[in-house]
Amino acid sequence: MLALSINDRRPLKVLCLGAHSDDIEIGCGGTILKLASDPGRLLVSWVVLGASTEERAVEARSSASEMLQGVAGQQISVTGFRDGHFPFQGSAIKEHLEALKGTEPDLIFTHYRNDLHQDHRLVSELTWQTFRDHLILEYEVPKYDGDLGSPNLFVELEEPLVSRKARHILRHFPSQNGRSWFTEETFRALARLRGVESRASGSYAEAFYCRKLFCEL
Repeated sequence: MLALSINDRRPLKVLCLGAHSDDIEIGCGGTILKLASDPGRLLVSWVVLGASTEERAVEARSSASEMLQGVAGQQISVTGFRDGHFPFQGSAIKEHLEALKGTEPDLIFTHYRNDLHQDHRLVSELTWQTFRDHLILEYEVPKYDGDLGSPNLFVELEEPLVSRKARHILRHFPSQNGRSWFTEETFRALARLRGVESRASGSYAEAFYCRKLFCEL
């Protein structure tokens, strides 16, 4: 259902969906690292849909493998749907997501529904179409388009974890280093802003958009 018990000590099955090779790390990397700090609890299916070149595919696999070190189980999938053309490949992407139902995730991370990148937006739409009874958190990716919204769920991050996330991204995705926004300062600045908004005691946070959450009292 649309619920998650933080006191339940059974393995937590997480499905991470990203349109492109670095999206998951940028959007929820700090949260994944925080969850993975509890040894043996996490079972992760990590799915990158659009690694359009072999270089990007290698970056994605290397990054995911390092970020998921120590988890109880991991499945890393990197496919080659064409970057920038997801809306025209929707049927094939939908079938790919349908095949992931067997992972039976407790928690799904996907793109923000109002993201202005067409690939991101389609992945979000198809996530909700495919997984009707699951807890879904939509993450954000900063970009030139200026599409950041007002998130309603925050995960507090301590400063060392923010630094670790930012440096991990820069180290594992050298193909993106020429982009003006792809800097440690950008990732730290967004985490600081979300920390201010959530009044995080550690000053930093990752933010998510949670449409539906079921609470048992």
